[in-house]
Amino acid sequence: MASMGPRVAVIGAGYWGKNLVRNFHELGALECICDTSEDTIRAMREKYSVRATTDLDSVLRDAGIQAVVIAAPAAQHYELVKRALGAGKDVYVEKPLALHASEGEELTELAAKHTRILMVGHILEYHPAILELKRMIREGELGRIQYIYSSRLNLGKLRTEENILWSFAPHDVSAILFLLGEMPTRVAAHGGSYLNQRVADTTLTTCDFASGVKAHIFVSWLHPFKEQKLAIVADKKMAVFDDVESERKLVLYPHRIDWLDRNPVAQRSPAEVIPLPKCEPLRLECEHFLQAVVTRQRPRTDGESAVRVLRVLEACEDSLRHDGQPVATTLAAHPAYFVHPTAVVDQPCEIGEGTKIWHFSHVMSGSKLGKNCNLGQNVVVSPDVVVGNNVKIQNNVSIYTGCILEDDVFCGPSMVFTNVINPRSHVVRRHEYKRTLIKQGASMGANCTIVCGTTIGRYAFVGAGAVVTRDIPDHALVAGVPARQIGWMCYCGVRLEGSAPALACSECGRRYSVHDNCCEEVIAVEAHG
Repeated sequence: MASMGPRVAVIGAGYWGKNLVRNFHELGALECICDTSEDTIRAMREKYSVRATTDLDSVLRDAGIQAVVIAAPAAQHYELVKRALGAGKDVYVEKPLALHASEGEELTELAAKHTRILMVGHILEYHPAILELKRMIREGELGRIQYIYSSRLNLGKLRTEENILWSFAPHDVSAILFLLGEMPTRVAAHGGSYLNQRVADTTLTTCDFASGVKAHIFVSWLHPFKEQKLAIVADKKMAVFDDVESERKLVLYPHRIDWLDRNPVAQRSPAEVIPLPKCEPLRLECEHFLQAVVTRQRPRTDGESAVRVLRVLEACEDSLRHDGQPVATTLAAHPAYFVHPTAVVDQPCEIGEGTKIWHFSHVMSGSKLGKNCNLGQNVVVSPDVVVGNNVKIQNNVSIYTGCILEDDVFCGPSMVFTNVINPRSHVVRRHEYKRTLIKQGASMGANCTIVCGTTIGRYAFVGAGAVVTRDIPDHALVAGVPARQIGWMCYCGVRLEGSAPALACSECGRRYSVHDNCCEEVIAVEAHG
């Protein structure tokens, strides 16, 4: 199929790779197929009428191929990804990223060094059912999460280079980390080896989270029937995702527990089937990769998120070796900031010491929050937003990609940022996001609107309900629709008195000089005899 988008080579066209070949071909991005099997190469060449080769070096040297998709055995992922990144290719690799977290970290750093996209095929994070569950959790529809149970059971496909933990469990680990937005503090894994003494065929893992949630993951390739389920038990509703079902993939159970005469009594309610779009998760995942290659935006399942999965798996492996003894995960140290249990913090992001994130807020991956910030209820911080130290963000404020808030900024309740001048629901304008800069100490009143592309000066003050459409100088006081300057404000937040060029603060005594619509504090110099 003809396409003007990225040109992709798929490396490995076997059991799972053939599905990737099909999807990238249907998306018009398939340029080449590489496999070690001559029979596979011949069959793929005939079916898709594209270049097919056993020569990996020729694929990596081809300047016309922008990205490679790796679906080789897990033991080969590290070397293949490393070679592809070194050759300047963007990379999509099937899970796991590597078989050691240290190798995953190395590959992530290598991708950053070469400014290449690195995406890992944790497919459940693109499944409509998991995305709907994430929305329900974010919006509080399920209530407080109590525990999660997942099972991934089947008869075969048996492997010898990796155990069941590394073969099946990455799906469930990645989905649970995605849904909860936090790492477990510790894990404990029990397993059984029945076909090969050194390779576990079944494992049962328990994950403990700082929020109080527990997760149980049962995986086996020695099971009489196929089962792929994830159940979430919360205090408002319970949810079951059954990926084997064709029509009832996601079902809600609004059961509740009543306390009668101080005893818990289960009250059952009818199940509710949640309609989901009829789309293939792998297709959504492939589209996401191509979009990341074009826009250069970090993919949802990037190298850093994959490394977190590897750290959990390594802790599980360690627990297996020690007969199920609990093992702390490497990212389990209690954070030096506070996140309310109803809030969602997507990793990776940076949050400074002493920052507090309150009810139903959502901090998205890639964002940076400084020290001692306070985010009220229902605050949303979008990817790549930068927030300085000691910033106060009141209830119901969304800070969109492109916004930068310096230290000591105050955002009043329900104030509005934008990042696109002329938004349309049916027109994608992510490449048109404009930068908005709020300089140190500026205050924005309740329900005001800051149109994107503007700069709010240091210690400026935007009145409640104002609509800012152009830059505001330091210390300016603006109000109205559109906002117009009506005075000057002191560092301490009090309106300055006097007439230009000499102004003073009646509260703290600071003095200012105004010239050419520029207000500067006059620093007193003591005379020395």
